[in-house]
Amino acid sequence: MIPVKDIKLGKATTVKELVDQFSQSGGFVAKKVAEGAAIFEKMIAEKGCVKFLSFPAAIIATGCRGVIKDLVKNKLVDVVITTCGTLDHDIARSFKDYYHGSFEMDDKKLYKQGVNRLGNVLVPNESYGVVLEEKLLPIIEAIYKEKKVLSSREFCFEIGKRLKEDSILYWAAKNNIPVFVPGITDGSVGSQIWMFRQKHKDFMIDVFKDEDELAAIAFEAKKTGALMIGGGISKHHTIWWNQFKENGLDYVVYITTAPEWDGSLSGARIKEGISWGKVSPEATHVTIEGDATVLLPLVVGRVLSWG
Repeated sequence: MIPVKDIKLGKATTVKELVDQFSQSGGFVAKKVAEGAAIFEKMIAEKGCVKFLSFPAAIIATGCRGVIKDLVKNKLVDVVITTCGTLDHDIARSFKDYYHGSFEMDDKKLYKQGVNRLGNVLVPNESYGVVLEEKLLPIIEAIYKEKKVLSSREFCFEIGKRLKEDSILYWAAKNNIPVFVPGITDGSVGSQIWMFRQKHKDFMIDVFKDEDELAAIAFEAKKTGALMIGGGISKHHTIWWNQFKENGLDYVVYITTAPEWDGSLSGARIKEGISWGKVSPEATHVTIEGDATVLLPLVVGRVLSWG
């Protein structure tokens, strides 16, 4: 029997001190945040453990883009699996700002003003579609001159080489961390690729080349771990390929807002993956319920202050 302890806050309380107190406070999701940070630290400390990071695009429209960037910049992960929208937002925000909004805003009015609403984030057309067409097409043209058939991982690498240091893709390219986008056509970047192909039919994104690379990573890994935010194709691709590693994932930290009873992949708790062979029966894992824009900075902030 371990007694529940009160959280003590002061003017100089650090993220490390706060999250460490969560492990003793016994308070619902707070305790899971502390468990998640501890598991992620073990994952990083495990020699030879291949660390996967998966997430959907929405958080890249928020300040959490900086948290993902720090994970890649500090080489705390080895493989990134995400969605096409991540490329959209990461590239667009390298050149233009997104803005604060509200969930209650008038969407009809916003449409007439040429402003897109992503939750409570505002994305003007000139900060998204317009800037992507302006900045990305010259990049695609430069890539095309060098190589006409690329995997999504190679495509992301080539874009990253041509972006500024404030982007996730820049640091992924600089640190040679592969970024896989299995749904590469599902976003504005995918549309730009499609439009470019109208005049350049020999330009191709070979997604099967991505699968070959992911298969090699999974088959060769002795230990694997994953920090996963949300569900969808990025989560599924991560757990799918890890079933081909003996016994599946060894460490998992999963952040989600979805309920388990809806039967969705987003709602599926990590322990369900054990039945599919995607997660080891002996794995150290935790599912943290809540908003990743709040929880992810706490988990990563604690890990960045590790040691």
